[in-house]
Order: sequence, then structure tokens, then C-alpha cells
Amino acid sequence: MNVEVRDPLVLFMPSGKRGRFPIGTSVLDAARQLGVYVESVCGGRATCGRCQIEVQEGNFAKHKIISSLEHISPKGPKEDRYERVRGLPEGRRLSCSATVQGDLVVDVPQDTVINAQVVRKAAVDRHIERNPAVQLCYVEVDEPDMHKPLGDLDRLKHVLEKDWGWKDLLTTPHLIPQVQGILRKENWGVTVAIHRDTETSQPVIIAMWPGLKNEAYGIACDIGSTTIAMHLVSLLSGRIVASSGASNPQIRFGEDLMSRVSYVMMNPDGREAMTKAVREAVNTLIGKVCEEGGIDRHDILDSVFVANPIMHHLFLGIDPTELGQAPFALAVSGALQYWAHEIDLDLNQGARLYTLPCIAGHVGADAAGATLSEGPYRQDKMMLLVDVGTNAEIILGNRARVVAASSPTGPAFEGAEISGGQRAAPGAIERVRIDPDTLEPRFRVIGVDKWSDESGFEEAVGAVGVTGICGSAIIEVVAEMYLAGIISEDGVVDGEMAARSPRVFQDGRTFSYLLREGEPRLVITQRDVRAIQLAKAALYAGVKLLMEKQGVDHVDMIRFAGAFGSFIDPKYAMVLGLIPDCDLAEVKAVGNASGTGALMALLNRGHRREIEDEVHRIEKIETALEPHFQQIFIDAMALPNKVDPFPKLAEAVKLPPRKVLAEAETGEATPRRRSREERAARRGRA
Repeated sequence: MNVEVRDPLVLFMPSGKRGRFPIGTSVLDAARQLGVYVESVCGGRATCGRCQIEVQEGNFAKHKIISSLEHISPKGPKEDRYERVRGLPEGRRLSCSATVQGDLVVDVPQDTVINAQVVRKAAVDRHIERNPAVQLCYVEVDEPDMHKPLGDLDRLKHVLEKDWGWKDLLTTPHLIPQVQGILRKENWGVTVAIHRDTETSQPVIIAMWPGLKNEAYGIACDIGSTTIAMHLVSLLSGRIVASSGASNPQIRFGEDLMSRVSYVMMNPDGREAMTKAVREAVNTLIGKVCEEGGIDRHDILDSVFVANPIMHHLFLGIDPTELGQAPFALAVSGALQYWAHEIDLDLNQGARLYTLPCIAGHVGADAAGATLSEGPYRQDKMMLLVDVGTNAEIILGNRARVVAASSPTGPAFEGAEISGGQRAAPGAIERVRIDPDTLEPRFRVIGVDKWSDESGFEEAVGAVGVTGICGSAIIEVVAEMYLAGIISEDGVVDGEMAARSPRVFQDGRTFSYLLREGEPRLVITQRDVRAIQLAKAALYAGVKLLMEKQGVDHVDMIRFAGAFGSFIDPKYAMVLGLIPDCDLAEVKAVGNASGTGALMALLNRGHRREIEDEVHRIEKIETALEPHFQQIFIDAMALPNKVDPFPKLAEAVKLPPRKVLAEAETGEATPRRRSREERAARRGRA
């Protein structure tokens, strides 16, 4: 019997694009065939060095790939010459010279990418009353006196108590050998930084400078599974000096959280590798905001971090394995304090690090930060707060009661699992409209202001090209297909629409919709629609269960948190059935609310106590344990929903008449479709 020998599988990260290629194919050619952007200026001559890549080693169970350095060709003469003359960072290869010899996971380093992902997490314009954990105190210390044999540090503490009221001061050990030199440098005038987090904690001298020092800084950082966002802030004025973001390098170990837990379980050094990767990324980002703000990173004295539970554990060096299986136990849920250098952060040696508490096993410190920022517990109206990501975190409540859940939406909203999907980057389609009469689409691309049907679009888009479709457009195109009658309420692409427009065409056993002709050709397939249905149903089911726990049939306001939430059009989110019916005027994006919460905790230690207390009162709902989660999930597969009414949406949007197509038109038998949905429902552990 003949055994089919398959070509090696190559997966490029962070884009997630994959394909099979014959042995001997250059990695650069493989990238180009998949539409992965790898820069090459020299035309493959191995002279420019722009096409650098890294091969990741390990068992990537989610992708069914065992990647190894043995699966890429050894360095040849051209690559050796480049390394000898120009130098190559450790672990890097030139993709124009390296060839595929086996299954590979290839990382395209972000420092080599010009058209890199757009990390859209910006600072907020909000007044935060200042009460930081760090205070600067300038004092003039008495010179030594033979008749008063008191040590220099002791005289410093004495004057700090006399002038500033500080008692029982501790001193970080690294400062003690430096005290005498600092005191004498500016004629016994010195500025001291004192850290005290709570009113009952013992204050600590964490930094000293000769003379008057009138500025100190802190960082507020949100470590997401996809991106890391950071604010550099003046602790004295509260001014945001700089803000920046970067891709989370852990994505090469797995796109979603569970795949990263699997990587830890299957690779002995997996946890250490991911911890090192995220800490290095944070340090790089610190350097970036410091350069932008024109400050020395060693003037940073305090830091606050938020993250989802798995990112939280990996950043702190904690094994996240228990979070990958029921009962999803956190190693620690409360707020934590560290010396920043204990987490390998390159800051002032006395700098402190604070993490907000986690709410539950899959509702983390990032959700606590968003809750602090938006404050559902501070108002009478029923607020729904949703952070849409690979794992959506959901908060619902008011001052009487707050409940929380999480929902495994998966990476579909971020472009993964979608045939033409990609992350938000220049060239990605971000907005879509479909004419209900002609079924002709028009779209807008990141980096280009014009719509595709406007004069000058082709010239404007020439600089960035059209490369794919990102999450906000994926939501819009499916919703627009529904509004135009291209898909039914059950998400079936209607083959009869092919008679009206060639954009609807038979694609195997199902039908698809042609969004864009050209290179690349962008098609919305039946499988794409199903992926979005599964993701949105998981989120809506989590929301519906929280509404039931609160005993309400509607919400008064909805807030989208997170970078992705900032670019979701509320109308299309509701048409899709991603969120429940609500007055559209009360549906707003609040940006990176998690980062705002971190900022609040950085600038005012009272906010730390506020969220620590509130987290104890939030009730966590484990959706996987709810007996009717599966039925809610299946009902939520429909657009907008099989059973729940959307009267407020119907007032604002003309919804199409209900159209239920025969199951055979999907090309799938009924038992198979329902089996997949039910399996997805059972996986919905929230």
C-alpha cells in the first residue's frame, strides 16, 4: 500500500499563516507565497540582512507541528559571509538562504518588520487625583559632629522625621553603601524617594540623589495575550509623558491562552521561555517610552501591571498549568508587591512593582483594572463591560451587585481562523459596506482615508497595498452580508443570491462571497461565517448567563474595553448578536480600560485599596457549570439571536425578514453541524 508523503508544514508567527512546501524551498519564498511580509532589499543575495527570521523549537500541539533547528538547512556560504562581515544576532537566520527541510514554526522578528501590526492602545485623557505610593523629600542633613556620634544614615532619618514626619524608616540595602558619598556630593543636601503603599505599612527609602531632584516616574502596563501597552507617567504631576505598545512575543508559542498553557505542559523549559520573552518585551517597551519621553529609565521608581491570569502568571514566573484545566485554580489571586529587579525589570534598583488582584481563574487583573476604570459598582444603572479578545472577559452590575464571567471566543475576531484574516496592520481592510441591491462591497483600509469606491483610492492604497481583513471588518462584513440577505439568520450563505450577483458563487459544497478581486483575492467563506458565529455565540452566552444571575432582561449601557473594542462599530456588533439589545447611544468604546485602571492604581494608592476591596465582592460565574449554557449558546448562533428580541436595534437598523434556509444548502448534514456547535458549547468554560 502506498503511503502519501506530505510536504513539510511551515507556520509563520505572529501572522499565523501556514502552508506546505517542498523540501528545499527557501523560507523567504514560502513567506511570499503565503503573503507573509518579510522584507528583502537585496533581492535574495544575502547582503541586506533585512529578511531575518528565527526558528522556534518545540512541540506546538495546537498546530500539530514539531519544529526543530534540524528542519532548516545549515548555513551556506552566503549566510556565513554575511554573518562574518555584518554579524547575525544569536538564533537568527537569513530567510533568503535558509531552506525548508521539515516542519517549521518560523518567527518573523518585529524589529525587522516595517509594516508591523498596529498596536492601537492609547493613553486616556482623564483626571486622576494624585496620591502615589512614592514621595520625594528634599532635606539638608547636619554634618557629622564628634560630640554627636550618630551615623550619616541615622542623621538623614532624623531630619526626615523632623521635616517631613516620616517615622520608622527602612532603607533598601543597596543604598546603604552609597549614603555617605551622596550626602557629601551637594553639601549635605539630598533628595530621598520614600515608598509606602498603605497607611499601615512601614515606609522604605528606595532611592537617593545629591541635591534637589524634582521629578520621578512610574509605568502602568497592560500585558495582553496579543499586545502589551504601556504608559510612562510623572508621579509628581500625573502627566502622561509617553505611551507605546508592542506585540506580545509569546504569540509564537501559541495564539490563544490555552495553546500557551499546552506549550508549557509539553515543553520542559516552556514556562521559562515564555517568562523570559515577555519580560524582555516589557524591558524593550520601557526603553521605547523612556526614549520618547527623554528620561533615564533609572528615574522610574514605581510600576503597576495588569494582565489576564495566564499572562499574569507567566510574567511573574508562575507555572500556569492549573489554569488550563478545571477548576482553573490561580496560584495567587490577591494583589502582589515585588521589587522590580526581582522580575528582571531594568529600572531604578529600588523601584517597586504592584499587580492588581485577579478576579477568578479566567477573569484576571486586566478585568479588575477595567472594572476600576469604568466603575460599574459606583453607579445605579446596569452596566455591561466587555473586553473582547481571544478570551473575552465580561463584567455586569451596578452598585448593588457585580457579577463576572469569561468566555473563550478564540482568535477569530483577531483574524485567525478566517481565510483572509490578519491582525490590524497597514493594508488590512477595517471597514466594509455592502449595497443591499447590487451586493457590491466597498471598504476602507488601515493607513488609507478613502473608501474603495472613492476617486484616488487606488493611488492612495498603492503605498500599503491590500493585505487581508482584520477583526473589526470581519464583524462588519458578516453583519452586512446578513443585512443584505446574502446569509440567513442561521448564517447560511444563500446560493440563490448567485443569480443576483457573481460575487456570490459556489465554493465546493457551499457558497462564498467575493469581497475583493485581485491579489490577494479576499473571499468570505461559509467556514468563515461559522467561525464568527461560534465566537460571537460564546460571548453572548456568557453575557446572557450573567443577565440571568442579575435577574434582568436588558442592560442600560454597554462599554467595550480593549484595543479591539475601540474599533468595533456598536451597530454591527449588535446586528451580529455579539452583545444584547441596548440603546445604541449607550454603547461606547472606552479604549484600553485595563491600562487606565493600572494608571489609576499607579497615581493613587487609594485606588489600589478600592479595587482590592471590590474584587472580594464580585461574584464569579463559571459558565461551563451552568446546565443550560449549551442551549443559550446554540440560540446565540443565529443573527442576531434565535429567541432574544432586539427592539432597540430594530428602531435604528432595518433588519431583513427572517430567512431560514434548508440545512442541505450549507453542504453539511444536520448531525455534523450540531455536533460541532455542541462541542464548542461544552468547551465554553468561560
